[in-house]
Amino acid sequence: MTGERVTALDLKQAELSEPTRAYFAKAKEKLGLIPNVLLAYAFDEKKLRAFTDMYNDLMLGESGLSKLEREMIAVVVSSVNHCYYCLTAHGAAVRQLSGDPALGEMMVMNYRAADLTPKQKAMLDFAVKLTETPAKVEEADREALRTVGFSDRDIWDIASTIAFFNMSNRVAAATDMRPNQEYHAMAR
Repeated sequence: MTGERVTALDLKQAELSEPTRAYFAKAKEKLGLIPNVLLAYAFDEKKLRAFTDMYNDLMLGESGLSKLEREMIAVVVSSVNHCYYCLTAHGAAVRQLSGDPALGEMMVMNYRAADLTPKQKAMLDFAVKLTETPAKVEEADREALRTVGFSDRDIWDIASTIAFFNMSNRVAAATDMRPNQEYHAMAR
């Protein structure tokens, strides 16, 4: 569907069902592009659907977390993991959702430099800990999130978003997944 390289793997796009073609068309209409991550998964429609179902639930579904907060988690996890694809794509989303290009850059480079609420900082500190040292997460870490106002359901959503982006970062790294060029110029 695009001329640019998506991954380092030679995986041929499967014959996509009508619902998947419609999903790609909707992405193109809303975003002006089909995200390369979708094209990367298009070799196996079942894997693509599993990925998009989980992504859409975590990032767009009902949650006590705002869409911006979820994107901030995506960027901070991807920053720890040095995931070029996700830093580029989700950095653009932070810029768009916040209306603040500087915030998007700070999230990519060092969220601690950003003017965050104590609640956002606690959430992102938890994201770093769960990414870097998951075996060291303990009740005190969950309690720190509760103290700043997160419910147990919010903590589940935070943890699930962190876990999803750790998985996505590793697939992107393993396949040398490349972001769409358009992301670099978005919301600047």
